[in-house]
Amino acid sequence: MKKIFHLETCKTCQKILKELEPLNGIELREIKSKGVTLDELEEMRALTDSYESLFSRRAMLFRQRGLNDQELGEDDYKNLILEHYTFLKRPVVVVDGQIFIGNAKKQVEGAKAALH
Repeated sequence: MKKIFHLETCKTCQKILKELEPLNGIELREIKSKGVTLDELEEMRALTDSYESLFSRRAMLFRQRGLNDQELGEDDYKNLILEHYTFLKRPVVVVDGQIFIGNAKKQVEGAKAALH
């Protein structure tokens, strides 16, 4: 399976998608309009070490809700990601049992190598 979870309006996601081209045969999943299902999130979690690694602390809601002042556990991270798309660190690239999370250069290069 080859799937990319991204936010269409995010300039960083747009830049990374362009860098990962060609995207033939890859399912592009726009998370604002379609969200992330429990099954998809659990599949991502199985490929990484924690829900926290999938969680974006840069989300505006993170500070607005005062979550930065709270001790969050794995269930909290999981439920927040399911509740609102903005809490998923993006993009998330899933390629045949491998996962690449976020926009760090190493992650993007790894995704590009795995896709092509």
